[in-house]
Amino acid sequence: MTERPHYRLEAWRESMDLVKRLYKWSAQFPVDERYGLIMQIRRAAVSVPSNIAEGAARDGSREFARFLGIARGSLSELETQYLLAVELGFAAPDQELLATIEKTSRLLTGLHKKHSAQRT
Repeated sequence: MTERPHYRLEAWRESMDLVKRLYKWSAQFPVDERYGLIMQIRRAAVSVPSNIAEGAARDGSREFARFLGIARGSLSELETQYLLAVELGFAAPDQELLATIEKTSRLLTGLHKKHSAQRT
C-alpha cells in the first residue's frame, strides 16, 4: 500500500491523536449525554483529520486550503464543546488534551497560511 499524502503531515498525525484522546475523555460523561454533547464532540473531532486527509488528496493548494479551513472550523467547534463539557461538570479539565487542541490549532493555522498563499 502506498503512503497517502496526509500521512506525512504533522497536523494530521496530531489531530488523529486528538481524536483518540477525546474519545477516552468523553467516555466518562453521563450516559444521558450519549446522544448529545458526546456525539457532537466526537463528530467535530473526527472532522479535523478527515478534512486534512481529504484536502491533501485534492488537486492544488487552493483546494487544500479550503479543506484546512473546514478543519480549523471543526477544531474551534471542538474547543468550545470541550469548554462547555468542563463548565457543565461532565468531565474534569485535561491539560494534555487542551495542549493537543492548541498544538493542532497552531499546526493547522501554519498549513492554512502556507497553502492559502500559493496559487495552484
